Amino acid sequence: MRSPRRTARPGALTAAAATVALLLVVTGWPAPAFAAYPPLPTVRWDRQFLGNLSAPTLAPGGSGTIAFGVTDPAKLAAPIDSVVLTFAVYAFNGYPGGGNGSLPVSNAPVLSNATGSGASVTVRWATIARGATESGSIGISTSGDTPAGTFAVRTQLDFRLNATAYRLDSRGWFSAATWAAATEAKNGSATLNLTILGVSGVIPETAVLVASSEWPWAIGALVAAAFVLLGAGVWVYSRRRPGSSSGAG
Repeated sequence: MRSPRRTARPGALTAAAATVALLLVVTGWPAPAFAAYPPLPTVRWDRQFLGNLSAPTLAPGGSGTIAFGVTDPAKLAAPIDSVVLTFAVYAFNGYPGGGNGSLPVSNAPVLSNATGSGASVTVRWATIARGATESGSIGISTSGDTPAGTFAVRTQLDFRLNATAYRLDSRGWFSAATWAAATEAKNGSATLNLTILGVSGVIPETAVLVASSEWPWAIGALVAAAFVLLGAGVWVYSRRRPGSSSGAG
């Protein structure tokens, strides 16, 4: 039975903030080998591709769902097709005491949907019409031995537009060094260099908190929101600065 929500203590919120910071600088996962995906067409997106991310806080042995919505922005020239959305658990930070940040971790949460289960799952659509949003969810479950802490879940969106393949990745697919090179210009100002990242755009990711009954449940919302805002912030920046989508920082 799920424990009731509790009021967060100031010290607990400080620990949550530290958890977020540790996860965002993790360097232990391998950087994938990217093909060079083209930047998205230079238009003003009226909606982001991946939104409405909602992740649960779970007790060890509990299960829940990660909800999402995938949108084909109305101002694209055509529907997107061959759409594949991937979710993958990729990093861990234990609490209390912190943790390594890298996987594998024994008894890590398992993702699942109608087509499979494991550390990663995919959701597919043949076509998403212009301006349409496909809402859905995937399952996530823990065992009684899943360690307490925050498990980061990265996202990846592949699709084709007018026969051209595009890929959008969340922060978790890149090493700290690659991300820093792509998001900080030589003068120290913020930028977004998709050529360095090798992708067409950046989307949000999320995190799932596994918490024993004595934890303040509000920490889960804080940590997960930090990951969503990270990706959303990059998307907003790229929307305001369309010229930065592929050029050097």
